[in-house]
Amino acid sequence: MKSEQERTSSVLEGEAARALLLPGTPGEITNTLSHYYRGELGRMTSWRDRIDRTSNWAITVVAALLSVSLSTPTSHHGVLLFGMMLVTLLLIIEARRYRFFDIYRARIRQIERSYFAQILAPDAGGGREWAAVVASSLRKPRFLLSYRDAMHRRLKRNYVWMYSILFLAWCLKISTPKLQTEGMPALQAQSWTYVIDNAVLGPIPGLAVIVIVAVFYLGILCFALSPVRDQGEFGHGEAHV
Repeated sequence: MKSEQERTSSVLEGEAARALLLPGTPGEITNTLSHYYRGELGRMTSWRDRIDRTSNWAITVVAALLSVSLSTPTSHHGVLLFGMMLVTLLLIIEARRYRFFDIYRARIRQIERSYFAQILAPDAGGGREWAAVVASSLRKPRFLLSYRDAMHRRLKRNYVWMYSILFLAWCLKISTPKLQTEGMPALQAQSWTYVIDNAVLGPIPGLAVIVIVAVFYLGILCFALSPVRDQGEFGHGEAHV
């Protein structure tokens, strides 16, 4: 006969085995999927909040530096160049966050498009491989976007406007002798020599600074206008972050 300890061990092993059983009925599967969907939605929302926070930082930086630079003629134009560097840093940070956000967003969209949408309005052409796609992502998470594509998306949606505002303010700063100080109207520069002299940045000549800024913005423009290599979720609707 089995001892009391052996019987207790057998009971515990049986309970553990039952606890590891996967849901088998449609109701259990639906309940599990609902909880999983809420969990993924929470993670996606958390990463979206981080993305918005970075964009807010960039907007705040631009507004603050514009106020400092254009409020007085004694402020240096280098403040705006520094703002361009800060905005670039925030764009890099936001692109990294966007890559994580895109992982959870892709899972959510797979479930919504191929499961919930099928329940509401069945479509014979709807994909049936969504469960395998989500399971593969859970077993081996991987980025769906390259760093380049993530930066491209965030640049086109938000940061191109911030770069444009900083560039226009910088051009105004180096080309206007007086910015409405002591009741004097703003006077436009009469020659390129004045603009080049104003663009001097420490030991760097003004012409070199202008060339560097021009090349930087030309690169941003080419990057923003470059075609998107992978449409991804764009193929399933116009709404996209």
